[in-house]
Amino acid sequence: MRRRPVRPPVPASEFTGFRFPPEVIVLAVRWYLRYTLSYRDVEELLTERGLVADHMTVYR
Repeated sequence: MRRRPVRPPVPASEFTGFRFPPEVIVLAVRWYLRYTLSYRDVEELLTERGLVADHMTVYR
């Protein structure tokens, strides 16, 4: 009787459960950290690009 090889579990995405796509989240974090912007500044930049996100959403 042969044993089946054990497959490692598929890692869950770091962004599972978030409302926005990972690209948007990474972009907002990059702006916040790189340019030392406030959460409201990042919210405004996202709004200019057609994404409605509250500054508390950016914070979380």
